[in-house]
Amino acid sequence: MNNIITLNEKSFSIIKLLGKGKGGHSYLVSDGKNEYVLKQIHYEPCDYYKFGNKLISELSDYRKLQKIGIPIPQMIEFDSKNERILKEYIEGPSIYELVVQDKISKEYLQQIKSICKLLYVANINIDYFPTNFIVRNSKLFYIDYECNEYSPEWNFENWGIKYWSKTDDFLNYYNTHKN
Repeated sequence: MNNIITLNEKSFSIIKLLGKGKGGHSYLVSDGKNEYVLKQIHYEPCDYYKFGNKLISELSDYRKLQKIGIPIPQMIEFDSKNERILKEYIEGPSIYELVVQDKISKEYLQQIKSICKLLYVANINIDYFPTNFIVRNSKLFYIDYECNEYSPEWNFENWGIKYWSKTDDFLNYYNTHKN
């Protein structure tokens, strides 16, 4: 991959790939002054999830989560033509990393439960997988914008919690995805 990527004709240096999700690839980028996350929407097949227009969904989901008051990175701008989103970079360890290191605190679980209260009242679920949460200065941020209509099957208590500690589900995932 080229080390430069553009968004609305502005150039950014790619520092590294942060992750690959169902809807896009996220890169840590820099404009020479500041670091950001640039998400490139992709259309790779996903067996368990159906998408419409991914960019429109991301923009709509961002507005929903912002309105509800969920701690998320600020969207700085988007590029419709190239299907790219530029957002604030939240530096810190992911909940996934903290689970691996046995450093999950009760404080993070209290914060996710507070987030759930806001979401459930709004009839919304988010993707509770631990790679989607970063801790900065002891505050939990949901760094994805994906949200869906609430379903008990996919809420935190029935699905997400399985990956916020070293459960069999977490360890199976970890063992099949480690380098």
